[in-house]
Amino acid sequence: MFPANRFPLAPALWHDTAVAPPVTTPLTAAADTDTLIIGAGYAGLSTALHLAQSGEQCMVLDAREIGFGGSGRNGGQLVPGLKKDPAELLSAYGPERGKQLIEFASTTVSTVFSLIDHYKLNVPHTRNGWIQPAHSQSALAIVDKRVADWQKRDAPVRPLSRSDVADLLGTDQYYGGWFDERGGSLQPLSYVRELARVTIAAGVSVHTGTPVLSIEKKGSGWQVITDSGHVVQARRVVVCTNAYSDGIWKDLKETVVDPNTYQVATAPLPDDIARTILPQGQPVSDTRNLLLYFRKDHTGRFLMGGRGPFREPRGKQDWDHLKKAITLLYPQLQDIEFEYYWCGRVSVTQDYMPHLHQPEPGLILNIGCQGRGIGLQTAMGKAIANYLQSGNETALPVPFTPVQRLPFYGLRKLYVGALISWYRYLDSRS
Repeated sequence: MFPANRFPLAPALWHDTAVAPPVTTPLTAAADTDTLIIGAGYAGLSTALHLAQSGEQCMVLDAREIGFGGSGRNGGQLVPGLKKDPAELLSAYGPERGKQLIEFASTTVSTVFSLIDHYKLNVPHTRNGWIQPAHSQSALAIVDKRVADWQKRDAPVRPLSRSDVADLLGTDQYYGGWFDERGGSLQPLSYVRELARVTIAAGVSVHTGTPVLSIEKKGSGWQVITDSGHVVQARRVVVCTNAYSDGIWKDLKETVVDPNTYQVATAPLPDDIARTILPQGQPVSDTRNLLLYFRKDHTGRFLMGGRGPFREPRGKQDWDHLKKAITLLYPQLQDIEFEYYWCGRVSVTQDYMPHLHQPEPGLILNIGCQGRGIGLQTAMGKAIANYLQSGNETALPVPFTPVQRLPFYGLRKLYVGALISWYRYLDSRS
């Protein structure tokens, strides 16, 4: 059920600089559990860990390895909030639910840092904020409105002038921006592996190399069949596979668009060059429709990510646009070697919001990260665990909605390609 041609995890920078994963094995026999979680990424492991903290019996299955999907190959940026600003959330969800969602969005990053502190996770990380620079005057107006919106909610944010951004980024190519003190960065694969380690230590069975073929209602519970034919009986099932949800539940994968995001990383920068780029070490993602996100990692490398071809890459030329963007922003990197090239899928919903579905009682489908998965999905796992323990839907940040296949899903490669071309045009004009 899982496509064999998915881009492997090994070429990513994170694969070479992460802590070792905990030892896990495929499921080799029939099993019975209270809660079965499919997907050993941030959301699945966070759900399992928070359930296990209360003594709940859990099992986690993953088709590949821990963090094989977005959790092991993202940019490592801890970005607070959601794609929609607070005023938009209040308008869409109403005063009560909207206020709750704003609070959830505001605390997603702190949920990650709390886990790192509580369990003493071996994860290189920073807690010195996140920067969104404006690539145009029109984008700067949007940024100013965004800052004011968050300041009304007493968030620790502030606007940045053009000179402020130049000082913080080491480039004068932006018109201003804003600074969010809640943000930070981390080694994403180390984080998910450490999350798995403490989840297993809490008593959760985690099995990798175990693709799920089917999920079926069976009496008062659920029957899950793996590709090796082993059956897992569970009272309830939580699916946390996001952009890697191929065939797991009817139409689930078709509720999102799953574009590829491409990333490159340099060799460790010489000290004299490193001092001129992001001197205070904040992660950055700008305001372009086809945004660029970049930072320095704990090994002193500079990395940048952004959109690329929808298809899987055919050669290093598919990353040339990022290398060009890097040298336009930072000419001093013109002669620096690029050592790592990798990519991975992102799950983007039609309304740019996380979605929760409950097709039947006892089955929860969680999907949609919009590129903010580290904090969002860690906090979502905690919220799902709270809901499973309490039965109270207000424990969830968003209400359950029906599974709805995107219209013309089979043509998504064409319309995503057209949308990328249109966004590239708009970015060049603004």
